[in-house]
Amino acid sequence: MPSPPEAPSASGHPSADPAGRRREQRAWYMYDWANSVFSTSVITVFLGPYLTSVAEAGAGPDGRISVLGWAMDPTALYPYATSLSVLLQIVLLPAVGAIADYTGRKRMLLGVLAYLGAFATAGLYFVQGTGYLLGAGLFVLANLAFGASVVVANSFLPEISDPDERDTVSSRGWAMGYLGGALLLTVHLVLYLAHDSLGVAEGHAVRISMASAGLWWAVFTVIPLLRLRDRRGAAAALVVPAAADAPDEADGADGAKVPVGVGGAHPAAPARRATGAAAVLASFGQLARTVRGLRAHPGTLVFLVGYLLFNDGIQTVIAFSATFADQALGLGQEVQIGAILMVQFVAFGGALLLGAMARRLGTKRTILGSLLVWMVVVAVAPLLQAGSAVQFFLLAFFIAIVMGGTQALSRSLFSLLIPRGKEAEYFGLYEISDKGSAFLGSLTLGVALDATGGDYRMAILSLIVFFVAGFAVLLFLNVPKAIRSAGNTPPDHV
Repeated sequence: MPSPPEAPSASGHPSADPAGRRREQRAWYMYDWANSVFSTSVITVFLGPYLTSVAEAGAGPDGRISVLGWAMDPTALYPYATSLSVLLQIVLLPAVGAIADYTGRKRMLLGVLAYLGAFATAGLYFVQGTGYLLGAGLFVLANLAFGASVVVANSFLPEISDPDERDTVSSRGWAMGYLGGALLLTVHLVLYLAHDSLGVAEGHAVRISMASAGLWWAVFTVIPLLRLRDRRGAAAALVVPAAADAPDEADGADGAKVPVGVGGAHPAAPARRATGAAAVLASFGQLARTVRGLRAHPGTLVFLVGYLLFNDGIQTVIAFSATFADQALGLGQEVQIGAILMVQFVAFGGALLLGAMARRLGTKRTILGSLLVWMVVVAVAPLLQAGSAVQFFLLAFFIAIVMGGTQALSRSLFSLLIPRGKEAEYFGLYEISDKGSAFLGSLTLGVALDATGGDYRMAILSLIVFFVAGFAVLLFLNVPKAIRSAGNTPPDHV
């Protein structure tokens, strides 16, 4: 499967061949197609209610469960597991990005992380009875690998698309993800609704659905691994002295001091590409420099803060919508799956619609408009009547219109704010709060549920603060100035 690394062209494009660039774009879309089933079927539909039911089955006489000696309400297990996976992501995801940039072996890293997540997801098939600890552990591992793999996948975006086509490419990727998730969820819906006639227990149907999502993820990941290309960027040329006592500087041709491994190497200590542990350690060092270097790009930092705020709210709504319908509205899983299935198909068109709007109105304005819709959704959700499937479907429709577009346009806009050669490092910081990885939102929800004994109506309303704060941050950001500060050229409509 290996292919030779490709040097970027002078313009920063992966290739001067438009047909070759489009081939890579189509392959890149397929990773959204492959991994979105984890977000759709596992996180959004099945795992929350199922893991909660397994935890409730394992509760003691006091109605609480024990996790490593910590007693908690069973409804809090899934939010706390989500928060734990994100705490681990905060540490590991930026480092994964630094490693990807420095080694230049993005395809290999993408494959390792994708298959780790896919197999952990498939392992959820074995969670049953009172095995809530196994379920929580597999979810933490799968969500961690999922987030890390998306860091690497997102870092390909600036390499396979021009600035002016970035919104379109990113939106098409999200749209393909929603379409793939919808198709597999349709199969899951048929299995779940017909489980009695098929002679399959309800819990078994859920476990089959989660396992098949892992297999789907694994199978379709093959396509981007075959067609995406590693590139030999500046950051990939990491070198270290061959000897521990090699000098930090050597004499250049003009007598000036030149750092070893940058402009040349000392004759007695030739430079070599860092590999293995040396590359990992150097990547952590580069990560620290990247974080410090954000001060030189204040616009990038401001956008990142705003994105982490409003996307935390988005991800929390997505991740816990099925559990909210179950616990707060008393709706059956058939209604939940049907609504979320509708969301996937509507979101496919919504992502393309907001991408087209961004080309007319500008990316920033389109994102701000979508955040206003999110605020209304969160404010209205606690007012829904228990048992009203129609109200739940209407709210889900409005979520679907803005869901994919908000995230796709945020991804493409952020890609313009990244200094060239540091794509994976910066997307590591970005991905901390991306798909299914909300930290503050899920932690807030978990604390509220634990304190109120599982009152989702009280908990969901608190999420509006994330949208208001993120909206305010983005509103006052001078986007063209931030893009130029990162060394990039603003597109016509931003």
